[in-house]
Amino acid sequence: MMDAAPAGNRTFENAEALAQGVAEWLGGLAQASDRAFAVCLSGGSTPRRLYELLATPEISSRFPWSRTHWFWGDERFVPHDHPDSNYGMARDAFLSRVPVADDNVHAIPTERLSPEQAAAAYEATLKRFYGADSLASGRPLFDVTLLGIGENGHTASLFPDQAALHETRRWVVAVIGTKSEPRITLTYPALDSSRDAAFVVTGKGKRDVVARAKAGDRTIPAGLVRPVGSLHWFTDRAAATKGMN
Repeated sequence: MMDAAPAGNRTFENAEALAQGVAEWLGGLAQASDRAFAVCLSGGSTPRRLYELLATPEISSRFPWSRTHWFWGDERFVPHDHPDSNYGMARDAFLSRVPVADDNVHAIPTERLSPEQAAAAYEATLKRFYGADSLASGRPLFDVTLLGIGENGHTASLFPDQAALHETRRWVVAVIGTKSEPRITLTYPALDSSRDAAFVVTGKGKRDVVARAKAGDRTIPAGLVRPVGSLHWFTDRAAATKGMN
């Protein structure tokens, strides 16, 4: 039987132990659910090993693939087969290796649309899945939202000093001019609409920003995450702040 969800903070000895622990945690939550289960994935290099472990027989054989739906918290505005695509990374790491239906994989569109059109299209996808045009605090959009954090405090593609940080109406927006390519990102209303939101962080270089975000530093985007459910911090020992266990 997979582990039940731990509350609050957990520190793992290294990145491999972190990936294994979070994979088991996610699997346990999905297995315990008796309905459709929605997961919002993060991009970047940190979660790749976690995703690879989801496809291993130990976890995959017990995972309720047929009723789990996969979404993304943000995406680089590149084709899905581009090396920088968050969808492409997840597809290669696990979605192409497990029995998940295409209809359960909800990638952010990045081709034949402008960034703004892509954001609007993905918001429409989320609203169709949710079954309403406004979010209710008692009925979260996602069961689990996985989040990363950059050394500048960004999470998803919510970067410091950007207008997207103040968006309260739209669920998805285009972010242009912050990085070399446009980004599509969920906003706080959508990211916060989760039963369990979890930051998954590795590396000594993240230690200071993890401490700031955990303390609720509202000057960095990650410090503004306030899920309607529970917030978890899963770190390896290198990224852990004093007092974490």
